[in-house]
Amino acid sequence: MRGCPRLALLCALLPWLLRAAAPPSPAQPLERGDPRDPARGADFDRVYSGVVSLSTENIYSFNYTSQPGQVNAVRVYVNSSSENLDYPVLVVVRQQKAVLSWQVPLLFQGLYQRSYNYQEVSRTLCPSEATNETGPLEQLIFVDVASMAPLGAQYKLLVTKIQHFQLQTNVAFHFTASPSQPQKKDFPGEQFFVVFVIKPEDYACGGSFFIQEKENQTWNLQRAKNLKVTIVPSIKETIYVKSILLSFLIFFSFYLGCLLIAFVHYIRFQRKSIDGSFGSSDGSGNMAVSHPIAASTPEGSNYGAIEESSSSPGRQMSSSDGGQPCQSDTDSSVEESDFDTMPDIESDKNIIRTKMFLYLSDLSRKDRRIVSKKYKIYFWNIITIAVFYALPVIQLVITYQTVVNVTGNQDICYYNFLCAHPLGVLSAFNNILSNLGHVLLGFLFLLIVLRRDILHRRALEAKDIFAMDYGIPKHFGVFYAMGIALMMEGVLSACYHVCPNYSNFQFDTSFMYMIAGLCMLKLYQTRHPDINASAYAAYASFAVVITLTVLGVVFGKNDLWFWIIFSAIHILASLALSTQIYYMGRFKIDLGIFRRAAMVFYTDFVQQCSRPLYMDRMVLLIVGNLVNWSFALFGLIYRPRDFASYMLGIFICNLLLYLAFYIIMKLRSSEKLLPIPLFCIVATAVVWASALYFFFQNLSSWEGTPAESREKNRECILLGFFDDHDIWHFLSATALFFSFLVLLTLDDDLDVVRRDQIPVF
Repeated sequence: MRGCPRLALLCALLPWLLRAAAPPSPAQPLERGDPRDPARGADFDRVYSGVVSLSTENIYSFNYTSQPGQVNAVRVYVNSSSENLDYPVLVVVRQQKAVLSWQVPLLFQGLYQRSYNYQEVSRTLCPSEATNETGPLEQLIFVDVASMAPLGAQYKLLVTKIQHFQLQTNVAFHFTASPSQPQKKDFPGEQFFVVFVIKPEDYACGGSFFIQEKENQTWNLQRAKNLKVTIVPSIKETIYVKSILLSFLIFFSFYLGCLLIAFVHYIRFQRKSIDGSFGSSDGSGNMAVSHPIAASTPEGSNYGAIEESSSSPGRQMSSSDGGQPCQSDTDSSVEESDFDTMPDIESDKNIIRTKMFLYLSDLSRKDRRIVSKKYKIYFWNIITIAVFYALPVIQLVITYQTVVNVTGNQDICYYNFLCAHPLGVLSAFNNILSNLGHVLLGFLFLLIVLRRDILHRRALEAKDIFAMDYGIPKHFGVFYAMGIALMMEGVLSACYHVCPNYSNFQFDTSFMYMIAGLCMLKLYQTRHPDINASAYAAYASFAVVITLTVLGVVFGKNDLWFWIIFSAIHILASLALSTQIYYMGRFKIDLGIFRRAAMVFYTDFVQQCSRPLYMDRMVLLIVGNLVNWSFALFGLIYRPRDFASYMLGIFICNLLLYLAFYIIMKLRSSEKLLPIPLFCIVATAVVWASALYFFFQNLSSWEGTPAESREKNRECILLGFFDDHDIWHFLSATALFFSFLVLLTLDDDLDVVRRDQIPVF
């Protein structure tokens, strides 16, 4: 009897051995219904039902022939009525080079440990494409259905061939997908697959959510989305070429315009020289001869009118008056300590700077060479800052772009995907190209400043009386720094747009703060050359601002305490700076500044009810403080999420307020605006208004989810290549260039006015 089991095993293996010894034949579906076969030959588009358990496992085999040039995709559907999550139905699909498995019910984890189960699951199998070299290929697929349920689990199986698997160009395709039934489509030619995956919750895409009362609860949610996909061809290479050429031509036209104006000035100057009419140019090619301060102020006297002899202690002595002859700026032995050791400077400045009426000669008493050397530090410092700041930024954005290209994750960068044109490794080349204007116009501004600097140096070497004792003292260090800042704004904005997201948006805003700050410093330096902030103090202040901005970005979203502290710092800083400006730098800034300011206010305005000594300055500072306090109150109440833009708004509003005050006071002092600065002012206003319109056309936003950002995407509006934000780049670069020209040429009318007759405000 011991040989009976061996005999039974031999009888069972005999049919298999006979089939193995038989000659090979074309693959055919296995005969169905034979319980001895490990796999059941099955048909496509037929529903198979069954029960699997710990002791029962069903295997189905499907085969088909794929022809060269034809892509056949197969989709497997499995449904189970069992809701027992401890014993799900397990599905394993085996192909020639791939294995795929899942379970039914399929479980998804949502927010706050919420679970979702789906009892119908389907998958698309990766097709194996036949080629002309291989000829027709026989494809064999095995579907293994099993379960560890002791009492069995029911299921239904359906395997179909996808009829419309390949997408076509400019042909819309409609279909339905769910979290448990993603879709995969193929695009011929380039051979890439498009996969659509549905999230189980709206919260993942920015929608609302609610918290269930019972933790770890499983929700049987049937969720499906109707989708439409269309493949469109990318733009042609000719559009890239046209867009690049247009960008260069637009800004090179500014170079041609500046060359034309310089040529006209040169011709007029040569004619004036031949005629023997020497004098200082008024900035428009005409020689100014009229006295700009001839009218009376509303008080009935000239602005700041005092006897000329009384301002003589503050006059800067020229070579014709017996003073020290003018020397070149290249004298490296000149140090700022030279004038600090002069006893008359320290003794006189407390008296001069607290006079009721000040003239430019009162605040330009320091040696011109020393002051120029001091302001050149602005230029060299900003170059150092730019190098140390830009190199890590460039390295970081290259890393971001590499990650996007390698992983294919389009949620890392917040592009305007409806108008994002790649070039090489860059995903949105158009957003980078549009920053070209900042670099080209910044360099052009440097050339304009360099030309003025050279002409001024030549005039000083010729001992021109107009260059030494007339007009606004010419110090170009801050102008050079402004040009570098404009160029770096373009570079860093381009870096940001390589991969715009929450982590790197402050790259270009940092130099926006510096541009606004440098413009305010230059405007103040114009009539306060001796008491303007040093480069070290200015850049240290910018560093504090950027530090506060970083803290605001990290903690300013919902933290009320941060906004309370920041608002208090904002208000106190405004008061301290106002006190320093009102008293022309003679009010020492320390911990006791607010106590001393309160005592002065109580003595002058409460006890005596006296009129402010410097009414114009008082009006400016009151308005400025009201604006800054309004910003602080707005931030404390609304707590805007984009803290960087909020901080930039503070800088811009203060700059515009100061510029408006300066122009009003200039006109009130009977000074005039020459044609070039007047044109630049009008152009600045028009271009800024247009630029802000395009700036507020939000095309993407890293403040929300990637899905919410894509809802704001729009098509290109210029040449089929540039979007609204690119137009903002073009216009903002132009507006900044005109703004710089306003500051450079605003006081050209004073080049023939003695400094002891130019009022300070």
